[in-house]
Amino acid sequence: MEQDWIWGLIGGLLIGSGGAVYLLANGRIMGASGILGGLVDGSGKSNWAERAAFLAGVFLLPIALLPLYGAVETNITSNWWVLVAAGLLVGLGTRIANGCTSGHGVCGISRLSFRGLIATGFYIFAGGATVLLFRHVWGII
Repeated sequence: MEQDWIWGLIGGLLIGSGGAVYLLANGRIMGASGILGGLVDGSGKSNWAERAAFLAGVFLLPIALLPLYGAVETNITSNWWVLVAAGLLVGLGTRIANGCTSGHGVCGISRLSFRGLIATGFYIFAGGATVLLFRHVWGII
């Protein structure tokens, strides 16, 4: 029997634990878009090293763990236009929602935030609608 679901469970536990530690240590929500946005727009000058360390960990830890679990099979499309459009739309949605899934979904819902619950519901709906349109209606991916 295939056991790939365990990686999702472990990842979810690690993200949730990271969010809890970040909140307890800093008194702030661990929203990746807010952490990155503070570096980009300059509003996070006072704690730029902390923000940069967080983002470095997000990008470098999977690379460091690669020897332990090997190559990962994904179902990502090879269509570069779809990837670029997806990235731009995710960025736009994150800006409109004033946060990302780590801030609203992981940290917001765990704090029983109504705003986090609503934003997460919209993220899930938009993701489902996107798959429906791109895969089943237009046949692009």
